[in-house]
Amino acid sequence: MYHAVIMAGGTGTRLWPLSRREQPKQALKLIGERTMFQHAVDRLAPLFPPERICVVTNAALAEILQQQAPELPAENFFLEPAGRNSAPAAGLAAIHLLRRDPDAIMVMLTADHYIVDTAHFRAALAAGEKVAADGTIVTLGIRPAYPATGFGYIEQGAAQVIVDGFRVYSSAGFIEKPNPATAQRFLEDGRHTWNSGMFVWRADRLMAEFAAQLPGLHAALTRIAAALGSPSAQVVLNDEWSRVVGVSIDYGIMEHAQNVSVIPVDFGWSDIGNWSALTDVLPGDKDGNVLHAKAVLIDSHNCFLRSDGRLVAAIGLEEMIIVDTPEVLLVCPRSRAEEVRDLVTLLETDGEEAYL
Repeated sequence: MYHAVIMAGGTGTRLWPLSRREQPKQALKLIGERTMFQHAVDRLAPLFPPERICVVTNAALAEILQQQAPELPAENFFLEPAGRNSAPAAGLAAIHLLRRDPDAIMVMLTADHYIVDTAHFRAALAAGEKVAADGTIVTLGIRPAYPATGFGYIEQGAAQVIVDGFRVYSSAGFIEKPNPATAQRFLEDGRHTWNSGMFVWRADRLMAEFAAQLPGLHAALTRIAAALGSPSAQVVLNDEWSRVVGVSIDYGIMEHAQNVSVIPVDFGWSDIGNWSALTDVLPGDKDGNVLHAKAVLIDSHNCFLRSDGRLVAAIGLEEMIIVDTPEVLLVCPRSRAEEVRDLVTLLETDGEEAYL
């Protein structure tokens, strides 16, 4: 059967100071009146019933996320003892699903994406299941809207088949984040799509890739799987996880995997990874300012302002981010939004745990 797996264990440091360890971005209402996690669950219906929607997160977040999506069975929350990046997280989901369903096909999703056309999104996932049924790894590639340098890219190879109206191509390779000139060329040539991080595969195919490319992780997952359902399951998980090396699914598996197909899609996708990306998807005023605050502005344009109560008054601001919380005031140019995570690193180094 087909299962959706939502990765929801990150801390969202680039959306600090609103995103904090105890309440990270996936648990926040950043767009509308639903949290990012709730949006991720909502858009899967009716393709996936609640019993086939699973979540990989950590124990600290599990209770919050379960409260936000009470329709999901508690046993569908797979808890990591510690964050180890996306490859171990995907593997943890795979061993749980294979225990329930030896023929499980899983789509790997994240809780921080924004998608406009959810019907088209579900149709693409349905097509992906059909392509993945024979063991092919499927990735959804986003047709680029601009020459982005913040995303990795997938190069399309030969056309393979059309499934439910979606053209399927072989993957000619995954490409790291390009420089501006290369990104412009990718936009113009029509053969490159953004790597969305959405993958569809048989769970047993994923485990085979771990065995071939990440044998240490595969061995750990095999030992964890053998203990599932036993009194020692948590002890074994904790012990094995303490030695697991963190690695992304892109670097650990996808860069060297064979028999990979890409389905180019365009359903209004955005990775809400930082304050600038969030600004891009929210409605602004006549000057392009996104205001989640009581504000008085003069000659200010294309800014993001958020305040938990205080009035924000500004003159002559261009492309700025201002986020005011009770403990922290963040001021940052939109062009440097990625560097917010560096502020978090500095606070960690200085032992300023109260602000994290």
